[in-house]
Amino acid sequence: MDGTSTTGFAGRTIWVLVFAGIVTTVMSTLVIPLLGELPALLGTSPSNASWVVTVTLLSGAVATPVTGRLGDMYGARRMLLVCTIPLVVGSFLCAMSSSLAPMLIGRALQGAGFGIVPLGISALRSLVPPARLGSAIALMSSSLGIGGALGLPLAAAVIQFTSWRMLFWGVGFLSVLVAVLIAWLVRDTPVPSEAGRFDVFGALGLSLALVTGLLAISKGGDWGWTSATVLTLFAVSIVVFVVWGRWELRSAAPLVDLRVARGNRVLVTNIVATLIGFSMYFQALLVPQIRMLPEATGYGLGQSMVVMGLWCAPAGLLMMAISPVGARLTTLRGPRATLCVGCLMIAVSYASSVFLMGSTWGLMVITCVIAAGIGLAYGAIPTLIMGAVPPTQISSANSVNTLLRSVGGTASAAVAGVVLAQMSVDFAGTVIPSENGFLTGMLIGAATALLAAAATMTIRRASPVDRDGTRPATSASRL
Repeated sequence: MDGTSTTGFAGRTIWVLVFAGIVTTVMSTLVIPLLGELPALLGTSPSNASWVVTVTLLSGAVATPVTGRLGDMYGARRMLLVCTIPLVVGSFLCAMSSSLAPMLIGRALQGAGFGIVPLGISALRSLVPPARLGSAIALMSSSLGIGGALGLPLAAAVIQFTSWRMLFWGVGFLSVLVAVLIAWLVRDTPVPSEAGRFDVFGALGLSLALVTGLLAISKGGDWGWTSATVLTLFAVSIVVFVVWGRWELRSAAPLVDLRVARGNRVLVTNIVATLIGFSMYFQALLVPQIRMLPEATGYGLGQSMVVMGLWCAPAGLLMMAISPVGARLTTLRGPRATLCVGCLMIAVSYASSVFLMGSTWGLMVITCVIAAGIGLAYGAIPTLIMGAVPPTQISSANSVNTLLRSVGGTASAAVAGVVLAQMSVDFAGTVIPSENGFLTGMLIGAATALLAAAATMTIRRASPVDRDGTRPATSASRL
């Protein structure tokens, strides 16, 4: 194959996989414009309706390492195609739902497709030339934020002009298109001669730990934070996480190879990724609601879904445009500096909510700066990970990192739901979140991003890693 053909093939592969990642992560914010209407549409309470968001992120957190491990065993391309099946089925099930149970099942199936992003990163490593690999992985990683940001205006426009059910029919057909493009344009990826076994206990343990912990967080306000049920759920989650971690460290073929996360650079980068995942969802969940609440509340902006979506759209576009800037900054100053700058941008933008939250332009500034910060941070994280582990462990390390981002986002959705539910007021006979509830959520996002920036500064410098995984005795490379 000549150079031109190779370049064209690499370009098609990158954009197909990035498109797949964007379509997948659109699911995370797809229903946010509907949050205020979901209790009436599904005949349930606001706290139960919030699980329409949480269950998707939770399912994604569990599915990510599972599909990643299966990708290592049977090939990334094959598992990419498998992941499109729950996306399609879940979307169509949601489109036909009229009650909470089938909607939650459909949303959980949509979340099960979240493994497309780490699988895409793994496929890029096999299919894209080294000269383009860094920027391709940064763009694929950023699709986690890009899809979430673009989901808001897309959902708002569809809901405003058609039925909310068309939203799910639409993403279902987009998922079919993703499957067709992967089957047509993405080549087979290498499959190891000895695939090993699948860690069933690890998958079940991780699922139980995440479900019990997040159920306790989301329902604590309704059931009572000191109730026996909530305390038992927290205790079970902690115990299962400890047992699961010990199992994974001792297993010869773990679901999540925690051994690659023991070093300072990988461990701290994973902590930062979790904090960013937790921080980023607050603005995605809160800002649309502020924009659409009636002006008579004194803090709502009274915007329609379409207008809200148009004001939110620039953030998604900016996140995509910031990738080249992040790549240049990483080249000049290193990924640690890029990650720290991104975290600080997120923190400052959230903190400015104290002054800017009450205006349309102010909210756009907040969301755009947060989006730019997320774009910088998510572009730098894979570079830090790949520079800290041997080539044979890159897939496992990226799987752990993506899992922790998902866990952070899932916890964020649960916490935001609790904050808004507990800090609510009566408005014209309807219970709505209070201004203090929104501000509290934004300040939690600021504090979390600031903590992430502080953690970033503790990442140690490291010598370059040779292709065989050894570290040469040279001066430390710039982070």
